[in-house]
Amino acid sequence: MNTKKIAADEAIKLVQNGMTVGLGTGSTAYYAIEGIGRRMREEGLTIRAIATSARSEAQAHSLQIPIVSFTDFDHLDLTIDGADECDYNLNLIKGGGGALLREKIVASNSRQLIIIGDKSKLVQQLGRFPLPVEVVSFGLEKTFLKLKALGCQPTLRLAEGKPYVTDNNNFIIDCQFAAIPDPKALHDQINSIVGVVENGLFINLATQLIIASETGDIQTLNA
Repeated sequence: MNTKKIAADEAIKLVQNGMTVGLGTGSTAYYAIEGIGRRMREEGLTIRAIATSARSEAQAHSLQIPIVSFTDFDHLDLTIDGADECDYNLNLIKGGGGALLREKIVASNSRQLIIIGDKSKLVQQLGRFPLPVEVVSFGLEKTFLKLKALGCQPTLRLAEGKPYVTDNNNFIIDCQFAAIPDPKALHDQINSIVGVVENGLFINLATQLIIASETGDIQTLNA
């Protein structure tokens, strides 16, 4: 049973005519974008959207979902995205797909952020999944050491043997912490490091979590 698709199909029911919608990035958000495209074809749903990555934007174009820019609207009504981890307070780790900066910009400008996933994403405490941190390439070695001093094991993300480059032409350092007992404090510590662009802790941004189980049951948590 495709739990990602089940969660996505539940979330896209919240999309209404005339909305400006944020399109997430990753294997789960993929199904939400596909579902929105299907509703547009079958139901005549009319929306406009902004994508959180070049990959999601290309998918939207293929489905004839109209893409706009931030100059075209005041806010997004709704964003649907996945997460690498989520706790019961709806704090998130995102960025496994490499789009954390754009995802956070879109999320912070959305009235609602709907996170979708399967039960494996819901944890008591964040930290099992390595925390992605987007950094500039200049001074990378020093930024790396400052992140390590926070108590993590940092690893520069690679793609085909070379540093992975984000859509914003930055690098990503994946930081493995034993646990993250205070996500807000760690978020602020990381973002205070010069050379860090943004980190994958999403605090007080998600408004609803939709979790699908292997039996097809849906669990919903609200902020």
